[in-house]
Amino acid sequence: MTKLRILTLLFPVFISSLAFAQKVQIQSPDQKINAAVFCQQNTDVGEWYIRASYNSNGKITEAIPRIALGLLRSDQDFSKSLKFLKAGKPVLINEEYSALYGKKSVCKNSANEVVISFENPSKAKFNIIIRAYNDGIAFRYEFPEKQGSFVVKDELTSYSIPSETTRWMEKWNTANEGLYTTMSNDKVLPGEWGYPALFNTSNKDCWFLLHESDVNRNYCGTKLNNATDSSKYKLTFPNPKDGRGLGESTPTITLPWKSPWRVVIMGALADIVESTLVNDISSPSLIKNKDWIKPGIASWNYWSSNHGTKDYKTVCEFADLAAEMNWPYTLLDWEWDVMSNGGNLEDAVKYIKSKGIKPLIWYNSGGPHTGVMATPRDRMLTHENRVEEFTKLKKMGFAGVKVDFFESEKQDMIKYYLDILEDAAQFEMMVYFHGCIVPRGWERTYPNLMTHEAVRGAEWYNNTADFTMPAPEHNATLPFTRNVVGPMDYTPVTFTNSQYPHITSYGHELALSVLFESGMQHMADRPEGYYALPDAARTFLKNVPNAWDDTKLLDGYPGKDVIIARRKGNDWYIGGVNAEQREKTKTVKFDFLPDGVKYKLTLIADGKHDKDFAMQYLVVDKTSSVNVKLLRRGGFAASLIPVQ
Repeated sequence: MTKLRILTLLFPVFISSLAFAQKVQIQSPDQKINAAVFCQQNTDVGEWYIRASYNSNGKITEAIPRIALGLLRSDQDFSKSLKFLKAGKPVLINEEYSALYGKKSVCKNSANEVVISFENPSKAKFNIIIRAYNDGIAFRYEFPEKQGSFVVKDELTSYSIPSETTRWMEKWNTANEGLYTTMSNDKVLPGEWGYPALFNTSNKDCWFLLHESDVNRNYCGTKLNNATDSSKYKLTFPNPKDGRGLGESTPTITLPWKSPWRVVIMGALADIVESTLVNDISSPSLIKNKDWIKPGIASWNYWSSNHGTKDYKTVCEFADLAAEMNWPYTLLDWEWDVMSNGGNLEDAVKYIKSKGIKPLIWYNSGGPHTGVMATPRDRMLTHENRVEEFTKLKKMGFAGVKVDFFESEKQDMIKYYLDILEDAAQFEMMVYFHGCIVPRGWERTYPNLMTHEAVRGAEWYNNTADFTMPAPEHNATLPFTRNVVGPMDYTPVTFTNSQYPHITSYGHELALSVLFESGMQHMADRPEGYYALPDAARTFLKNVPNAWDDTKLLDGYPGKDVIIARRKGNDWYIGGVNAEQREKTKTVKFDFLPDGVKYKLTLIADGKHDKDFAMQYLVVDKTSSVNVKLLRRGGFAASLIPVQ
């Protein structure tokens, strides 16, 4: 149920006529975050920018000194000589909505909003809509006029970031499957960078994360580019070569029009990790009846056997694994259309369903935008294809589809993503994307979208030898970066090795089941990897949820270590990993627990060596704490169940 209240405010927006002062200022409801709008020329006409600051216990940090604004449309310029007309009456956005999976089940979209109106020299109207949230700011552009179709030649939004600000960024690639680079001062590299990008101000008081949200058919995805000036990250449209050169890299818009939201999540590090802002600011669900959408855990055979789905017996073994582990799903990955060794697709589905498990199935996105020829290639490509395929899948009993290899964020590809989601919903099919875009808030609008890959995940143990060593640091970076903005199909919790080995401990791997959030969580190890676990660890994986009611960052620093607690109902689960090459002892405090309730703690931590566990069973309450030893590259997992 969604409740939306928009109230006129009297206090959080200030309009100034003072020279050298901001023209408009808007604050978050808790007054910690401030967005001020300035004219570069200190008049009512010129180039405009936002300055974003954060108040930490009375100490104000100028986080982003300048966010340049403006668009270049095919017919005229909306950047250089914009005349300020007015700032509308401020309003309070106050909305509550429920989420089927993610960090929280009840989310709030609460912000102060102001619409600032401009016109360019030819009197064409141009608005900037700004919101200040308790965990960040967001802004978007609007052309309010009622008719016209144009190409946006360039978006001039850019973020000026002081060089001493530390940053964690991923080099742009169409699959969004890179590692994060940590940079500051003279080590800041120029280039193209993907979302999301994490920053920490030089005084360490303010963290912020740059992203975008609510991208729809009326625009394309963007990225960050500081190739021209290393201190300025300008929003940049897709490379014309993406998607094998198909589709226009500049979007065509029809008026009236609003851009996607440009999002800056801001605050303490816990504010970043716990934020749902990317979804909060997105369009509400277009799906009325959501009873058929069921988050869950799936067994997945590709990681341990790259041709696993080609083999009927392997498919059956992974169906047995799902049944044994109380996981509701198993995925049939590529090559299901050439399955042999005792059965075909129909036989496999019959076997899977006989175990009380629901099957999921893989598709190549197909089409000339990808050179990957794996079949079936084209069954998701058009509305007619999808209707035919979803009709068959629904009749056979499939619960969802995995669609792979998109390779572009151009406007035509954004349309393709959303067309798949809408057609799938008509057949009550869940969807997840691979080789794809990083989440842009679509999980709220289309809650049948369960997860995205868009991460260098465990699959990379199959791909190259150079994932083994960076994996621990990468795993301790993702909760602060990629997984902040939406579900992440890392395909975690692998104890055995595939082509290339792990250097993470068993405790580290077990922790990933809690640390990494995904509406469809694919456990990637082979059956014997799970069957060989001691009872406590195996029971933990049978019971651990993957859709949460609340999330708390307990401790951590990007790339070094992280401890996160997540709640489902009255039960809490904790995952923690150490990325560094030295042992650590962490004190875990339980002050997030409610008053007056005792919990049975099952703690599964590193033992004497990487493949060993140490168990503890304690009764704790919110006044308790426990010291946990983490091996180098180690980790731990824990459950907290109320004592009846």
